[in-house]
Amino acid sequence: MAKLYRLLTEEDTSAFCHKVSEALCKGWELYGSPSYAFDSANKVMRCAQAVTKDVQADYSSDMKLGQQ
Repeated sequence: MAKLYRLLTEEDTSAFCHKVSEALCKGWELYGSPSYAFDSANKVMRCAQAVTKDVQADYSSDMKLGQQ
């Protein structure tokens, strides 16, 4: 069994909420608190949320985490 980790990021729009919601629907669990920061290069606010998931597989760096 492996515990997978992903950091979801997006501009501060509904797209971020949809990205996190989709991950939760696919069995990922929130890990820690969300982060919020200003991206000065693009002049937008960005959000980040870590998620984890236990899977019945041995970890491999070739895994497609978004498809788990």
